[in-house]
Amino acid sequence: MVVTLAQGLTSISGFTFDLRISDKETLEEAIMAANEDDAVDGIIVYYPIFPGNVQHDKYIQETVSLSKDVEGLCHKHLYNMYHNVRFLDPPANTKKSLLPCTPLAVVKILEYLSIYNPILAYGNRLFGKTICVINRSEVNGRPLAALLANDGATVYSVDLTGVQVFTRGQGIKQPRHQVHEKEGWALEQVLPLCDVVIGGVPSEKFKVPTELIRDGAVCINFSSYRNFDGPAVKEKASIYIPSVGKVTIAVLLRNLVVSCCPSPCFRQDRC
Repeated sequence: MVVTLAQGLTSISGFTFDLRISDKETLEEAIMAANEDDAVDGIIVYYPIFPGNVQHDKYIQETVSLSKDVEGLCHKHLYNMYHNVRFLDPPANTKKSLLPCTPLAVVKILEYLSIYNPILAYGNRLFGKTICVINRSEVNGRPLAALLANDGATVYSVDLTGVQVFTRGQGIKQPRHQVHEKEGWALEQVLPLCDVVIGGVPSEKFKVPTELIRDGAVCINFSSYRNFDGPAVKEKASIYIPSVGKVTIAVLLRNLVVSCCPSPCFRQDRC
């Protein structure tokens, strides 16, 4: 489904989508070949490849050349994201550091919904907002929590191991997010506090308890499964976004353009 959506949207936008299928044993060689192929401007890899072996998937992420990593998953991009560094080449600042596609898609949706406060300076526009992200994977959940916290929100990151809170520290002056454990906390304590609830659990069985969501909250689902009870949550939430797939593909193409066309005129904020 994701592949079909990507093929359709890239062709409509004038890009060429070349689907290369490889087995696990030859995947590394296939990626290295694409790294050296001048006809290839960007590479995406569909994860997970090795279920239950996060480190092996991480190794594959690092195999993709930084210059062609349009998913924003190489270490340099992730390091910059977590440390709130916006460019690959400071102080010249001509080449933007890329952000992971799905987390950035959620950010763009929140911007469109005016959850971000345009009166505040860039980097602080979520100040005063409390957000719950139900997923702490290294590909989506943790990067999303970091991005939102770096923009000033208090973010409760929830997974099977418990709850962590991502913040910018006291006030709005810290340059990057901080993380603290919330011992003994679970969704029951978190959901009633949150202005925005974001579900990303890769399971058909998981549902966010609708009765715990505060009235008027914004609910967004980025999982391939529906983490919310659609009819029920529509009665509770002010806005419900059941899928972010098309926005994710748009962000992927945005990353490709930014990667291929560095420009000295980029603003300090996200384009």
